[in-house]
Amino acid sequence: MRRICLTLPTNRACAATISAIGEEADHAAEHFGVEVHLLILDSSAEPVFAEHAKVVRETRRAPGVVTHHLDEAAQRDFLRRVISRAGLAEPELLLDLMLPDALSYGACTNRAFLIGAALGCESVHRRDSDSRYQVVDGVPVHPVHHELMSLGKTAADAAGGVTETTLDPAHAHRPVAMVGSSFTGEPSVDIDEIHRLDPGVYHDVVSLWAPQDWSDEQKRQLVDESFRGAGTEPFTRDHSSLGLVDPMRVDMCNISFHQVHERVPLPPATDTIGSDYFLIHLVHDAALPGVLHNRNIENFYTGERRTDPGFMAYQLRFVKFFLSMLYFNFIYERMAQSGEALLDEHDQVRASAVVEFARESTGLDRAENVWRLDVLDSSYRKLGGRYATFADLLASRRERLLDEARQDIENFALLTEAWGPMIEAGRATDLGQLQRQSG
Repeated sequence: MRRICLTLPTNRACAATISAIGEEADHAAEHFGVEVHLLILDSSAEPVFAEHAKVVRETRRAPGVVTHHLDEAAQRDFLRRVISRAGLAEPELLLDLMLPDALSYGACTNRAFLIGAALGCESVHRRDSDSRYQVVDGVPVHPVHHELMSLGKTAADAAGGVTETTLDPAHAHRPVAMVGSSFTGEPSVDIDEIHRLDPGVYHDVVSLWAPQDWSDEQKRQLVDESFRGAGTEPFTRDHSSLGLVDPMRVDMCNISFHQVHERVPLPPATDTIGSDYFLIHLVHDAALPGVLHNRNIENFYTGERRTDPGFMAYQLRFVKFFLSMLYFNFIYERMAQSGEALLDEHDQVRASAVVEFARESTGLDRAENVWRLDVLDSSYRKLGGRYATFADLLASRRERLLDEARQDIENFALLTEAWGPMIEAGRATDLGQLQRQSG
């Protein structure tokens, strides 16, 4: 029986989301005849973890659904055994990159990728704790429906299950590597207040995502479509398109991968939004087939972001995202130039190519990032209030942030080199604590 991993990484109270994703797991098992491993990677504090465990323990799942609810101790135990079995250099650094003390969007998803492989799952399907499913006529709109219709099939076989196909027939023999959609509701990045305070500052800040040499028109277009997802239109009927999926059209709260996630991990940068989007670009640039559907998930903000400490922490993650783009824009350009040369003779991504581009990027002049910090400083001071306070914090950390941005890419290259051996070691490692946590 085909096994899939439906995963929810979380570090916050989200009992309702756990119940909802459990229903999606039931839907997958009941309608597609798959064995679903519902993997909840829980970094919450003990009282919240206990609340989540109660939901898992007291909810009866459909036949074919196995729930694994793992705290960080269980995850760390598994990672140590995998890294040891793989016999890799710098094991403590690799463990830190997989399970850092600080928040890391890429690292939590990498743990799901590795554990999914250990569980024998051929695909990983990710959701987020600050999102919920749309409901139409009392029925949740589950993205897993489209994911299991296409993911892992050759594009030629998947074509009959989608609304339209835009894929070059030359790619039809390749398996569908990614199926995803986006979100409705609040923007994925909490910066609407900046737009309300000063649209000009908003443009100046968001355009820092782009390479410095882009034209004003290119930057304006990027700003207009950034962080907005699929807008606010509710779901009415299904639509899906098979092709090379535009990375701007999908979001990591509504995504699934086949094979590619076992070849290349996500960047493990800490306190950096967007650090988990790399594979979306890789799938596109390598000309791997994907499916874009419209079962968008509803995004919402948690109250913590509205507090002063939450605001400062989030703005720091936002700034670190811009600094990371010096390196990722370079890597994306190299990947786009390489195209299908990113694949080996088996149509699998060559991790060595990604490592080469990442390492090459670390030699870039940091002047562009110095300029980004200058723009951010002046922009936040124009906004005043807590934004000006944040600008003071930013000024005190400039050199450290510049160094961290480069080190994050070096760490990504290191982890990518180790990733293949880690996946193989994960498959051969006794699940131990994972099995005892399942229910």
